[in-house]
Amino acid sequence: MAELTNIREYKRHEFATSSKNSSQYANPTQQLITKTDPSLGNQQENTVPRYYGIYLDVKDRLGIVFGGDAHEGQRKVNYLLECGANVKLFSPDDEISPALRAKADTGEIEWVNRKYQPSDLAGAWIVIVADTSSMETNEAISKEATERNILLNVMDVTPLCTWIAPSLIQRNEVTVAVSTAGSSPALARRIRERMSDEKNCQCLRWAGMGPLIADVRVEQRARDLKITPNEWAVSITDQMLDIFEGGDADKARAMLVSALETHNAASKV
Repeated sequence: MAELTNIREYKRHEFATSSKNSSQYANPTQQLITKTDPSLGNQQENTVPRYYGIYLDVKDRLGIVFGGDAHEGQRKVNYLLECGANVKLFSPDDEISPALRAKADTGEIEWVNRKYQPSDLAGAWIVIVADTSSMETNEAISKEATERNILLNVMDVTPLCTWIAPSLIQRNEVTVAVSTAGSSPALARRIRERMSDEKNCQCLRWAGMGPLIADVRVEQRARDLKITPNEWAVSITDQMLDIFEGGDADKARAMLVSALETHNAASKV
């Protein structure tokens, strides 16, 4: 198979071959599960993404990244490191960014000075292909990842992915993920940008209370209070948030503890 060096050319090839191998090259915008909604009298259908949203614990696991440029490759390596992964980077000397080279020099990451070769995925738990310029290489990595049962993301080539990365908004311990099921990453980024502005998304104000609520949760478990998830949710009120943002964290905490104790007492009646 001739190598295609342009990702747009890859995409055209990808969809042109979809009729030959629909399972591998299905249009990502069609990778949806259509379900009939009984509540609508079977007159309408709801279409939902086929992806199961999860958060992965990569701490102390081997994450491999192919492509070490100053943009996508560097971003993916940095995020894996932030999450505690052991990172191995494959990137030719003339393509690796100065920042990633520095991380390799200090031993923060393992750097292999070349592109992909067969068996490179040995020992990996998760793999990210940031350099998607070669269709032949992308497919070879996908084949090996499938054979080894390794989680794989080939950036912007959804049909070869076993997982896709959402666009993330992070505030303290709170993370909000936005995804279009791989059909429009640019739209997900745009929504994230709009939501990141608290004038457009007031709900992000709650993120500041994350550490306080987490601390109360630990205390509640130690006391063996019987609180349901719904009771937890209704105990966190707008009034509590206003008091917290006004600078009285102790009062906000006391209000939360009191509400939880009330629910616990009611459960014993």
